[in-house]
Amino acid sequence: MFISNAYAQAAADPLGLGGNLTSFLPLILMFVVMYFLMIRPQQKRAKEQKAMMDALAKGDEVVTAGGILGKVSKVSDVYVTLEISAGNEMIVQKNSVTTLLPKGTLKAL
Repeated sequence: MFISNAYAQAAADPLGLGGNLTSFLPLILMFVVMYFLMIRPQQKRAKEQKAMMDALAKGDEVVTAGGILGKVSKVSDVYVTLEISAGNEMIVQKNSVTTLLPKGTLKAL
């Protein structure tokens, strides 16, 4: 008479984890799916971009974030000097280089 039904059921599961785990399971599954669909590919792209920026060397043909095509004439820690056309050079930040083009692309244009 003094014990409610809810209290009597809770005593059967001493840790009380059964109901809590099943209520958090959809949230955990959503996080796992979001990790594999969004976070992991983004980290992979960032790693590839960093490797490409570290491998920049004189003579590479690149495209900047602004769409400027040029040939790398000088590389420093933070900046890259691009030769846009004969005698015209431009200094850009290294992280603005988005794409490394195959050799000979600029001559084909």
